[in-house]
Amino acid sequence: MAETLKTAQHWRAQLKAAQEALKVDFYAHSNARRCLQQRTSFIDKLLRAVWKDTNIFNDTCLIAVGGYGRGELFPHSDIDVLILPPESPPPQLNVKIEALVTLLWDIGLNVGHSVRTLSECVEEAARDATVMTNLLESRLLAGDHDRYLHYLQRIRNCIQPQAFLQAKIREQDQRHAKFNDTEYNLEPNIKESPGGLRDLHMILWLSQSQDLGATWVDLYQRKLISASEHAALRRHERQLQLLRIRLHFLANRREDKLLFDFQSELAAELGYVTNAKRRASEALMQGFYRSAKYISLMNEVLLKALAEKIAPSSMPEAIGAYFIAQDGLLDTTHNDLFAQHPEAILQSFLILQQRPDLTGMSASLVRQLQRARPLVNRGYRLNSTHQKQFLDILQQRNGVHHSLRRMNHYGILGAYIPAFGKIIGQMQHDLFHVYTVDEHILNVLANLRRFAKPELKHEFPLCSTLFAQFEKPYLLYLAALFHDIAKGRGGDHSELGTMDARRFCRLHELTKEDAELVAWLVQAHLIMSRTAQKSDLGDPAVIQQFARFVENDTRLVALYLLTVADIRGTSPAVWNAWKANLLQHLFQQTRKALQGKMPTLDQLAEARRNEAAEKLDRFGLNPSSYLDLWQAFGEDYFTRYESDEIAWQSRLLTPHLNTQTPIVRARLSPHGDGIQIMIYTKDQQDLFARICSFFGHMGYNIAQAKI
Repeated sequence: MAETLKTAQHWRAQLKAAQEALKVDFYAHSNARRCLQQRTSFIDKLLRAVWKDTNIFNDTCLIAVGGYGRGELFPHSDIDVLILPPESPPPQLNVKIEALVTLLWDIGLNVGHSVRTLSECVEEAARDATVMTNLLESRLLAGDHDRYLHYLQRIRNCIQPQAFLQAKIREQDQRHAKFNDTEYNLEPNIKESPGGLRDLHMILWLSQSQDLGATWVDLYQRKLISASEHAALRRHERQLQLLRIRLHFLANRREDKLLFDFQSELAAELGYVTNAKRRASEALMQGFYRSAKYISLMNEVLLKALAEKIAPSSMPEAIGAYFIAQDGLLDTTHNDLFAQHPEAILQSFLILQQRPDLTGMSASLVRQLQRARPLVNRGYRLNSTHQKQFLDILQQRNGVHHSLRRMNHYGILGAYIPAFGKIIGQMQHDLFHVYTVDEHILNVLANLRRFAKPELKHEFPLCSTLFAQFEKPYLLYLAALFHDIAKGRGGDHSELGTMDARRFCRLHELTKEDAELVAWLVQAHLIMSRTAQKSDLGDPAVIQQFARFVENDTRLVALYLLTVADIRGTSPAVWNAWKANLLQHLFQQTRKALQGKMPTLDQLAEARRNEAAEKLDRFGLNPSSYLDLWQAFGEDYFTRYESDEIAWQSRLLTPHLNTQTPIVRARLSPHGDGIQIMIYTKDQQDLFARICSFFGHMGYNIAQAKI
C-alpha cells in the first residue's frame, strides 16, 4: 500500500509539472497541434509506465479510444481507454484492472474506461453507433499487438456504411436540437454546438466508415474536397481548437462552453481591442461565428456527398431549363450555370419554396452557390429581374422563413442585402437576447410565419386572425428583416435601420404607402413593447396618446404582430403570459380609441364598479358591506385595478377595513402569468422598497406593482 501511494505521488507530481509546462509552451507558441500532440504524448508515456508497474498480463491490450485515440487530447479532456482482455480472462485480471484504475484516479487523471472482450466490443459496436465511433478511433498503448490488429479488423468488418451514416445523422440532429439548431447562441459550446468541432469529427467518422480516409488530406487526395476547402477546413478547425485549449487553461477545468465570464479574457489574450463600435469580446465571437458557419456549411455539403456515394440514385426529373430534382434534392443541369445565368441563383430558392417534396439542395448546388456569391454584387442588386425574384420569395404562400434562413446559411442573403451581411455573428449585450442579431431577425421572421399557419392558430389566436386579414404580409417580413439591421453601428439602430429600409423599398419600387409602412415599423418597433410594460394602461390618456402615435388600424395591427414576434424571438424564456396580456390589452384599447369607442375615466371607473359588484353579488355579499371600503379607497382605485382584482380584494378586505394587523393574501393569476399577492397595511417608512427587497431575496421577479 505504501509503495502504491509513493508511486501515485510520484506520477501526480509528474502530471502537475507536465501540465504547467504544457501551458507555458502553449502560450509561448500558440500552436494547437503542438499542444494536443504534447499532452497526448505525455499521457501515453504515463499510462504505459503505470500499465507496466501494475503488471497486467501481456495478452491484454490497453487501447486509447475516442478523442484520445485520435490524438486530440485537450488540456483538461477526459482520457478514454479500452481494456481488451482475452475471451476467457484469468480471475486475477479483474483485481489488477481495479488496481490500475484506482491508481490512475489517485494520480489525478480523469479516465473514462471500459473493459470488454473482442466479442463484446463487436456486439456493442453493432448495436450502438456511438460505441462504434469510439472504437473506430483507436491506438494501441500497451499489450499484444497482434490481438489489437485483430480487434481493429473485426470492428471495421462490422461497419455497415449506410446504416452507420443514418445513425450518425440522427445523432447529430439530436445534438443540434439541444442548441436550438443554431450556431449563433451567445454562449456556444465549441465542441458540441452546430458548427463546433464535433461537426468536423462527424465528417471524418463517416469518411472512415467508407474507407475514404481519416484526415482532411485523405479527403483532398480523393477529391472529396478542393484545395481551397481543405485549407479553409484546416484554418477553421485550428481556430476552434485554439479557443478550446485557451478556454481549458483559463477555466482550469474541462470547459467547452464560451461563457460570458470568459469571453472578455479570451479576447484580451488574443489581442482584440474594444473600440467605439464594438467590444473586444464581440470581435472575438464574430470570428468564432464565422468559423462555426463555415464548418456547419461544409458539414452539410460533405454529409450529402458521402450519402450520395453509398445510396443508389433515382432518375433525375427536369425542372425548367436549369434544374433537376434527384433523390429529393435540387440540383443544376451543369456546373457553371450561375456564371451564365445569374438569375438562377435566386430562382433556386424559389423552386424549393414551390416544391415542398424537395428536402434541400444537393452538395453540388451548395458548392456552386458558394462560388457564385461574388456575382451577387451591386449590379446584381440593381437588376429588376433579381429584385422581382427576391420579392417573389417574400410573397410565396409557403417556405418564406426556410428560404431566407437557407439564403443566410449559404451567404446569399448577406450579399443581396449588404446591411444584413454586416450583422451576421453580431452579438447583443443585454438582459434579453440570447442570439446574435442575424439569428434573432430570422427567429422574428419565423414567429411571423407561425401566425400564417392555421394549424398553429391555437398558439396565438388573435395574432393568427389578424395576420390572416392582413393584406400584404410580405411588408411585415421586410420590417422584420430591417428592424435590428443597424445594431452594432453606433447611434440609434431604429433610425439607422429606417434609412436602410427606405433605401431598399425605393430600390425595389414599392409603392409610397407600402414603403412608408415598412419604414415606420422599423422606426417604431420598440414603442409598443415599452408602452405596454412601462405605462399605466388603465389611464385613458396613455391609450389616446398611443392611438395618436399609430394613427390608423393598419399600423396598429402591423406593429402588434411585429412586437409579439420580436419579443418571442429574443429568447425561449422571455415571452410570458403577463407580457401577452399587456400587449393584447393595449392593442384592444387602442383599437377602440381609433374607432372612437374609448371610455372616459369616469365611464371606465363606473363600468369596473358595476362589473365588480356583479361578481361580489355571486358570492352573496351585500353592497352595504363593501361600499365603505370602496369609499375609503377613492375614485382612482377603480381606474387603477381591473374589476376581477377589485372583486377579489373587496371580498377579502371588507371585514378588515380598519385593521391594525397587516393582511397578506396570494392567488394564482387568472391570466396564468404568475402569482398575484395583495398586501394591505398602513403606510410605513420605506415600505415599498422593503417589500421589493423581500421578493428579491425569495428569487421572484416582480412583473407589475400597484399601490
